[in-house]
Amino acid sequence: MLHHISRGAAVALLLTALACSERTPATAPVVATSVTAPERLARSLALALGDAAFRSYVKSELDRSPFREHKLSLRRFLAAGNGRALGAMARAMGAAPAGLAREADDAIPLEMYLPVPEHRRAWIGGDDVLVATAIADHAVPVAFDLRGNRQLLDPERPPAAPVIAVVPVETDFSAAPAPLVCLSCGGDGGITPPPPPPPPPTPGLYLTKTHFVDDFEGWLKGAPEFEVHILGQKGQTDSLTGYQCAGEKQPAPYAFDQNGLDWSGSVMLFGKTQLDAYNAAHPGQNVRVFVVEDDDTACEIKANRDLLGNLLKSVDGAYKTVTAGNDSSTTAQKAFKRASAFQKLWAAIAAFFNTNDELVGTAVASEVVGVSYAGFNWIVKGAGNGTNGWINLEMK
Repeated sequence: MLHHISRGAAVALLLTALACSERTPATAPVVATSVTAPERLARSLALALGDAAFRSYVKSELDRSPFREHKLSLRRFLAAGNGRALGAMARAMGAAPAGLAREADDAIPLEMYLPVPEHRRAWIGGDDVLVATAIADHAVPVAFDLRGNRQLLDPERPPAAPVIAVVPVETDFSAAPAPLVCLSCGGDGGITPPPPPPPPPTPGLYLTKTHFVDDFEGWLKGAPEFEVHILGQKGQTDSLTGYQCAGEKQPAPYAFDQNGLDWSGSVMLFGKTQLDAYNAAHPGQNVRVFVVEDDDTACEIKANRDLLGNLLKSVDGAYKTVTAGNDSSTTAQKAFKRASAFQKLWAAIAAFFNTNDELVGTAVASEVVGVSYAGFNWIVKGAGNGTNGWINLEMK
């Protein structure tokens, strides 16, 4: 009797640890770990999905997730409902729940969801589903069917069968998204007064429109996480540093959330006071507008040093270093126009770029490139001087 009580208490403690140990990608370093841990968890989920009732439960939990792409924290999912999912997965594996709980807690933080929109729409809880995992973006996904058979998927093209991904956390599960508002509910017949007009924008450099030729994200990782960085001279050296970032997890007015190839709106990239302070401290040194697809820590550019250096070298060489910009406003017109980049920046930038964000490119004014697209005024140039998109920048 005491054995069963102590075993149950141990599982309860592990469930509490699972529910409380979720770390967000902004604060949790990805530590080295065996890839067998995510694979084992993915296989146990796949085996458990062989039960129709459990599939229905998983489907309902995914559907009601308030997070983008209906993502779930795997640790919280395992702990929810007094460990319902943990128990089902352990039974399917023939393992003890406590052991599986420890494995999940020791693994890097993982999230689960259907990353392909067509799969989210098509899957109704049937047995035509795979569970796949991969640690790095564009790595070959390892998938399991509901019998636990292992197979490798194409990293660039999703299969026809729906896929539930079990991948490293990109979502901040610590802050619940704002609830959806039903405009047609309530006693007012769904008629709500119009919102007050927005206040005038804070003066600064704004991004108002984008188009990218690719999402620079492997399909198993879902929607892209584009970020726009302002880079400039570090101190009085020949090195670059970041001065401001606009991205999904940034506070207003730098909050920028683009989930497809096209976006329009208004997001500040660099305030007028920030730009004036930079120009005062770095006379003659202009700023770059640099775009990345983030796969690591939010608003920290991390990429292979040689790739970054070669990208800047090729773009600067093609346009004689007229690959930066600055405030060129007059009393009659506000404008952010082309300017020369500090010529040695590309060579010294490598010191703080060291992992695997996708380098979309650096923005070059349309008139410098000699190509224009209606509604856009800067071209995003990537590796080998390839065109990876076009954006519209405005001083307001």
